[in-house]
Amino acid sequence: MKAVVINNYGGPEVLQLKEVTTPSITDHSQVLVKVRATSVNPLDYQVRRGDYAPLFDLPLITGHDIAGEVVAVGKAVKTWRPGDKVYYSPRFGGPGSYAEYHLTDESSLSGMPANLSYEEAAAVPLIGGTVWEMLVVRAKLKKGDTILIPGGAGGIGTLAIQVAKSLGAFVYTTGQDILQEQLRQLGADVVIDHHKKNYLEEVQAYTKGKGVDVIIDTVGGHTLSDSPHALASYGNIVTLVDIALPQNLIHAWEKNATYHFVFTRQSRDELHHITGLIEAGQVKPVIDSVYPIEDVKSAHQRMEDAKRDRPLLGKIVLSL
Repeated sequence: MKAVVINNYGGPEVLQLKEVTTPSITDHSQVLVKVRATSVNPLDYQVRRGDYAPLFDLPLITGHDIAGEVVAVGKAVKTWRPGDKVYYSPRFGGPGSYAEYHLTDESSLSGMPANLSYEEAAAVPLIGGTVWEMLVVRAKLKKGDTILIPGGAGGIGTLAIQVAKSLGAFVYTTGQDILQEQLRQLGADVVIDHHKKNYLEEVQAYTKGKGVDVIIDTVGGHTLSDSPHALASYGNIVTLVDIALPQNLIHAWEKNATYHFVFTRQSRDELHHITGLIEAGQVKPVIDSVYPIEDVKSAHQRMEDAKRDRPLLGKIVLSL
């Protein structure tokens, strides 16, 4: 089968399309899936450049989203049969999704929503579980709450806006002027151009000094230190980002803030909730662009390039 193999850590140039051995079922609970589409996540390029080197052996195949169809099942598998359309996130540290076939345990699979294409479905699994974990499990976002989602145009942001609205929250987000109408169409109530205005001060003005109930951080930098300036008393801040810089949390103390630290979630149970919202028409994945797997280097370059010819909006998908 064709697969994108990483022999050495580095930039997009280390992604090499090669012929490798197709995996085969060796356990009664395993399922072999034909990968029709996958996507590019920050986690993929972090693995590629060696951020998690102690957890992997080279050569490796990365990728954390799969939409495809079952082609073979182990003897003990009862739920799935060849031809079933599925989507899921491969186990972190194991073989990834940048390949024509993927072998997994039946427990990881979810049925693909019938109202999505393979490319749309491939944009959901990793961020779907993550967004549900951040908004519902940790922040306990509910109807009537207010939430600030910095970076609303990203993969997490575009989905988080929709999920927050489905829960009945009032949504603030940030995005460039050129993207503001699209972010409003996703459900954002207020969109602030963070290149032109201090979005924390703007939120304070909009809320008349009260602040918002929940802030999610997918941006990093000094966001953890700065967020309490726009947070309501006893509010929640949920971050997905490694804390690479020292943070001064004195303002969080003043607000009696609660911090939650989330690693990307690969739970089928959490994805099930997103599946329901998709099937009900309340949530739809946002696709920035689709690349053939042969052009995976360009896909990674678009994800990481700070000087894009057009702003990133949603997920970058790889088609097989």
